[in-house]
Amino acid sequence: MRQAVRNVALAIALTGLFALLAVSARAGDDVPRGPVEEGYAITIKLLAAKGKAPPPAWRPPHRDKLMSKSLAALFARDDLYQDESGEMGQIDADPFLNGQDGEVKKLSFDTIPVAAGKATVVANFRSFGRPVVVQFQMVRENGGWRIDDIVNQFEGKSYSIREALSQPYDCGSFMDKPCKR
Repeated sequence: MRQAVRNVALAIALTGLFALLAVSARAGDDVPRGPVEEGYAITIKLLAAKGKAPPPAWRPPHRDKLMSKSLAALFARDDLYQDESGEMGQIDADPFLNGQDGEVKKLSFDTIPVAAGKATVVANFRSFGRPVVVQFQMVRENGGWRIDDIVNQFEGKSYSIREALSQPYDCGSFMDKPCKR
């Protein structure tokens, strides 16, 4: 009888543990700032890497988990252009850093609800002693929050990563004009 009670208690404990792990695996996209926090965790690991660095948040395997399908497709098209042309794509800086390099110190987030299924997450941090603000336009998609645009500042002007990635390319298989390398 004691063994049966122990087995039942163990089964209940394991069921609770597995349920907690399943919730934790998705917890990152339950709130608008979740994917942004994860993107910065990836960025911080990238900055700290010695030797072979992990891929940035806008590249696989992270891109499809953190970004809306349409934004992920724009980043994928930019990657394809770079592969085919050997040239720089539409963005020449890390959108999470708002620069080509940087550091992330004193990181904080503010969430601003916009409408049902939409929000803005503002990341504030210091990079090389200077304050940096990056805005993330968030959208609910496939049951979770995803980054739908990243808005950076340069010389007092806002610019949209989505808008930059939407610009035409000189060549590429998707343009029906092969790139000459």
